[in-house]
Amino acid sequence: MSAVRTVLGDLPADRLGVCDAHDHLFLGSPQLAGRELNDAAAARAELAAFGAAGGAAVVQWTPYGMGRRAADLPALSRAAGVHVVCATGLHQAAHYTPDTLDALRGRLPDLFVSELTDGIGTSGVRAGLIKVAGGFHGLDAHARWTMTAAAEAHRATGAPVAVHLEHGTAALDVLDLLCGAGGVPPHRVILGHLNRSPDPVVHRQAAAVGCYLAFDGPSRAHHATDWRMPEAMAALVDAGYGDRLLLGGDTVVAGARSVDGGPGMPYLLRRLRPRLAAEFGTEAVERILTANPAEAFAVEWAAEG
Repeated sequence: MSAVRTVLGDLPADRLGVCDAHDHLFLGSPQLAGRELNDAAAARAELAAFGAAGGAAVVQWTPYGMGRRAADLPALSRAAGVHVVCATGLHQAAHYTPDTLDALRGRLPDLFVSELTDGIGTSGVRAGLIKVAGGFHGLDAHARWTMTAAAEAHRATGAPVAVHLEHGTAALDVLDLLCGAGGVPPHRVILGHLNRSPDPVVHRQAAAVGCYLAFDGPSRAHHATDWRMPEAMAALVDAGYGDRLLLGGDTVVAGARSVDGGPGMPYLLRRLRPRLAAEFGTEAVERILTANPAEAFAVEWAAEG
């Protein structure tokens, strides 16, 4: 049976509910020194706030080595009554020390598979997706290494592969690698941050391949293209790709959480949902928030630990 692999176990897809398809409860990186998401009480409050706004599930895209705190996620999920999906994977090289990357040479696909099937460390929590990252208008050697490993892990498990697109670029390069050379079916690929590069031609080309397109940046005040999100999504709905779209908040610093004064996870439902409904209708928006993520993250898991 197809199921979403949450931190509390596998969940039938039709029980996922309204979903923030790309966000972070915990995140730490050298690029965010002093602004990390590492406060468990604040994470619990943010998750509860999303639940109070009508949210039912959050997919955390925090990958290996970036403070995802997998062992803490089950208790937070239970306390808030919100499903949580955790990630394996690897971000851009800039987020890691050379020693960390050297230690992963030759075993990256095995790490991904282990975290998807056996669990993350001693936490007992199994990841429900693989998160990797591209570069700015291209793919460097690190991106090709991690995406090749993600494709291998997908073939072993069926797990979806979610991709950070740097400033929303290189979407077609990613699809060429993952779906072409890597053999990942397009419907198992999720491209993140399309709102950061509002190119309607690339959006339509990516959607036509059959992957999912995530619009996930309302927490980023410095992304000047976010105001074009409704227009970009409406164009895709009008073109017949409403079943390919996902929404997320992508909260990456403490000040962006709703409990710390930012938009946070509830913003998707409190402000963005009615804004999008006015643009292209309630039915399409509810599909984007509920049916699409259920289909994007539900897998007939091929390997068990």
